[in-house]
Amino acid sequence: MMNKEVFESKWTEIRGLSNGWWSLVTDYDLDKVAKAEVKYDRYVTMLQVKYGYTRAQARKAIGDRMVEHETGQKVES
Repeated sequence: MMNKEVFESKWTEIRGLSNGWWSLVTDYDLDKVAKAEVKYDRYVTMLQVKYGYTRAQARKAIGDRMVEHETGQKVES
């Protein structure tokens, strides 16, 4: 699971990868996240709205995507 500080420090990278990770996420959504004081919380909420995730599911999905990106290996759910 990713913590808020790591998410904030990697925001530019995450923003660039988001459209490939989640097809329902638009540049407009990402602009709203970018303007938020706490980007991680706004991003989690966005995934909840777009995909019907619980907060825990959204947090896990974000962490899994980053692990997959950084290691090149698929994370098993």
